[in-house]
Amino acid sequence: MTRILAYRFSAFGDVAMTVPVFREFLEQNPDVEIVMVSRSNFESLFSDIQNVKFKGVNLDDYKGFFGLRRLANELQREFQPDFIANLHDVIRTKILDKIYKRRRLKVFKINKGKEEKEQLTDVWNLNKKQLKLTIERYADVFRSMGFKVELSHQLRPSSKAKSGIGFAPFAQHKGKMMPLEKSFELVKILAQKHKIYFFGGGSKETETLQTWESQIPNTESLAGKLSLSEELKKISELELMISMDSANMHLASVVGTRCVSVWGSTDPLAGFLGFGQRENDVVRVSDLSCRPCSVFGDKQCYRGDWACLEELKVMRIVEKI
Repeated sequence: MTRILAYRFSAFGDVAMTVPVFREFLEQNPDVEIVMVSRSNFESLFSDIQNVKFKGVNLDDYKGFFGLRRLANELQREFQPDFIANLHDVIRTKILDKIYKRRRLKVFKINKGKEEKEQLTDVWNLNKKQLKLTIERYADVFRSMGFKVELSHQLRPSSKAKSGIGFAPFAQHKGKMMPLEKSFELVKILAQKHKIYFFGGGSKETETLQTWESQIPNTESLAGKLSLSEELKKISELELMISMDSANMHLASVVGTRCVSVWGSTDPLAGFLGFGQRENDVVRVSDLSCRPCSVFGDKQCYRGDWACLEELKVMRIVEKI
């Protein structure tokens, strides 16, 4: 059996995007095994994929060049890989690549399309074009090794019984997050007809969602209550997930649940739409020439008024349900 050592250490959503790619690649190449090296708390993402071994690491234990060389030694000694797949391409993984190349291992890395994304997010660029999907960029790494992989781009529901709507109103950066008053208004409308489950993490998010639960009937906050495996199971049982451009959209894809996604300063044009999710389920202010102005939502607003989020109409989301 051919063994591929793959690594991607962050962020959560980007690691989650590898899951459906691994699943379909390994189904089409059953004589291949992938060892996925990532942060230990991501292990549950890969638990149901045959021929994937997960290796969790704490990067604080492998600081600097000598720490990474020790990590490279440990991984090579434990797994004896035939190929190396760098699915991250940051300084840390570039160092691992160099170490393995010196040992004459075959190393392949993702092409993240950095220059294309810089051009896409230039506010003066009025000719915005769809870039290659990130999931296809992951698949390209395996194709460059000589393997065949054709992605279906179809959701695979992992649960037949489905009820309720999940809502994840938070995101890591302001440029990705609908104003909370709009999210609150949305929930009040939806909860009249549907049971709404809130998803979030961190003490502030948990506190906010608990307050919403107490103020809006027919809602339940799951923030801070579930392990990752329990959260995946719950999302798999939902009729629908509503999420910002965040990890929750990708978790919905992992378990085959449809997701209505809200985009502010970012846009699916950069290639980050969840695996199998529909363009028709994307909600954005499409008549702003300045957007997308950011790949990750971490830039300050060029205009200063966050029009891409402030002008979002809540009823446009309701209409998608």
